Amino acid sequence: MNNLLRFNANTTVKHLRAALVEAGRIAYTRGLLTSNDGNLSVRLGSGDILITPSGLCKGRLAPDDILLINAAGDVLHAAGGLKPTSETPMHIEVYRRRPDARAVIHAHPPYAVALTLAGKNLRADILPEIALTLGDVPTTDFALPCSEENAAAIRALIPDHDALILRQHGVLAVGATLDHALIALERVESCAQVQVLAEMMGQVTPLPAAMLPQLHAMRRGS
Repeated sequence: MNNLLRFNANTTVKHLRAALVEAGRIAYTRGLLTSNDGNLSVRLGSGDILITPSGLCKGRLAPDDILLINAAGDVLHAAGGLKPTSETPMHIEVYRRRPDARAVIHAHPPYAVALTLAGKNLRADILPEIALTLGDVPTTDFALPCSEENAAAIRALIPDHDALILRQHGVLAVGATLDHALIALERVESCAQVQVLAEMMGQVTPLPAAMLPQLHAMRRGS
């Protein structure tokens, strides 16, 4: 079976609806989302956006629950009176700033959020997986959830990063497909968990300083 989360410009809307349902199910099963938290979207070739609804568990969605909006956030299609996620402005901001992005996932992974509660950042100098795949993963300033503040908080950072940690709120991951975005999200949470556990046990040993430029060069494909 083909991976639903991988798609291209010719992928049908029906497939993309199913892909959003599958991505939500995976994120929920992995504990990256709980209750009715989080939101996901994909951008169509037309520029319109398929986005998850407000108020429903993202692990138990049906394809018909997915809404269609335009690039301004106006609802073009919604079933059963559903409304788009209140974080729609943040998704639109990503697509404005990242022409290459076709998928956005906003989740609430506990270890990544816990780092921000402790006033810590995700370190890019302790695990080769972060340096090699994502590089620096910055933490935004605090912004009021479900408001235009979230869009403003990511504005300067998202052009150069595929993953951001939203202070005391969650993680934002973007990619060319939902598969790319989900991989980035899982990577951030896995590395955050390792960092939290290591810091609980004592001093954390960074990677050799000479290795970091090599890893960064490998990530850039140099």
